[in-house]
Amino acid sequence: MELVIVGAGRAGGSLALASASAGHRVVGVLARRSQSFGPALPWDEPLPASDLVLVAVSDAAIGPVAARIAQLWSASAPAVHLSGFVSVDELGPIAATGVAVGCFHPLQTLPDAERGAAALGGAWAAVTTEDGWLGALLTDYATSLGMRSFALADTDKGVYHAAAAAGANYVVEALAVAADLLAAAGVDLEVMEPLTRRVVENVFSIGPTAALTGPIARGDLATVAGQMAAADAVDPGLGRQFRLLATATAERVGLEL
Repeated sequence: MELVIVGAGRAGGSLALASASAGHRVVGVLARRSQSFGPALPWDEPLPASDLVLVAVSDAAIGPVAARIAQLWSASAPAVHLSGFVSVDELGPIAATGVAVGCFHPLQTLPDAERGAAALGGAWAAVTTEDGWLGALLTDYATSLGMRSFALADTDKGVYHAAAAAGANYVVEALAVAADLLAAAGVDLEVMEPLTRRVVENVFSIGPTAALTGPIARGDLATVAGQMAAADAVDPGLGRQFRLLATATAERVGLEL
């Protein structure tokens, strides 16, 4: 396909590089800053002909950018934004030109364009659109990048995005707490890697609740209380973080700390 990308940040750059590697062609990039992902487009001229326009800007900018570029539409190319949270309705000004709109959200961390592009293969993408033809196009696009796709209703995007945050950032926070506690004991975080990897594998093979291990899973509240006291002794702030994680875990199995 021939693609136009609006925005040259991490998401737009990642998809530009991955798309080029998959045989697609980026025919233009509309961005505020210089970039190297494709021909730079001016903000006051019609967009070039393409098969798909990817609006890869921040959540807050999607609506204003859609209103601005809707004035530049000159062909029948559909448009999608990349936010897993924002409603497709934010592309309303573009939809008003008569083209199909939707969302294509890569469920993957994209720290920069190069590493993001490399990480897309094997990842999933959420596809949101009420247009069947565009849904098929986005499914094929995902497949071409080595990704798998699933349909996501626009009304479910909020809870979906909350799940993505829990499955990514909250895992990082749990490991950050572990790293701080280990540092207090003079131990490096690397000793946790085999345990953490195996627990994550268990989550996806036997389910989250069955994968729980340790004193909370056993109902050993005395040990949990001792852990909390030890974390408090290292640092009160760290102790609060540990207590929040422990409380959430206990609630999962029906215990009250």
